[in-house]
Amino acid sequence: MIRVLLADDQMLVRAGFTALLNAQHDIEVAGEASDGEEAVRVVGEVRPDVVLMDIRMPVLDGLTATRRICEDERLHDVKVVMLTTFELDEYVFEAIRSGASGFLVKDTEPEELLRAVRAVVEGDALLSPGVTRRLIAEFAARSKVPAHFEGLGQLTEREREVMALVGIGLSNEEIARRLVVSPLTAKTHVSRTMVKLGARDRAQLVVMAYESGLVRPGWLG
Repeated sequence: MIRVLLADDQMLVRAGFTALLNAQHDIEVAGEASDGEEAVRVVGEVRPDVVLMDIRMPVLDGLTATRRICEDERLHDVKVVMLTTFELDEYVFEAIRSGASGFLVKDTEPEELLRAVRAVVEGDALLSPGVTRRLIAEFAARSKVPAHFEGLGQLTEREREVMALVGIGLSNEEIARRLVVSPLTAKTHVSRTMVKLGARDRAQLVVMAYESGLVRPGWLG
């Protein structure tokens, strides 16, 4: 059973999501929060698998709450999905850098929300297909001097290649076609790369690809 925590200051939004999620055989709502501070506290208490976190909330905003959750080693397995009103919310980029596994617009289709919850539990990044390339381009534009990642030296040549392809927004299937391997092989390479670098998920791997300089600004494959 996938346990979800809902953090949103609008009661009707929480009620709608609760009804949808609890109707699924493999998902249950483990808790709710109406502001970021409450979200951090409740996450520590119930240890959900996924947090659906609104970016704009009173007391403590969703971005700061996400950073606190993702920096807490005890909550390493908790995945955070940001909820935003607009696809290119100015805080989305910083949210991903802070450790969020992805984001969804609030008016997303129910099926997409359910797919998202299940996807992040599997370790996949949830970057809406319609904005993934723009999100990555924004990361590239905002990238500072490449940081030193000792973990890059642990990667094989193929793993570095795969990481770069993840960095420009390719899915496992697209990586498989690019490298002429099976999707399962591509997924294995991605998983091994995340383990070696200590990446929480695919979204963090994208951030590392840019911040390490492995992928250069403007290179969108």
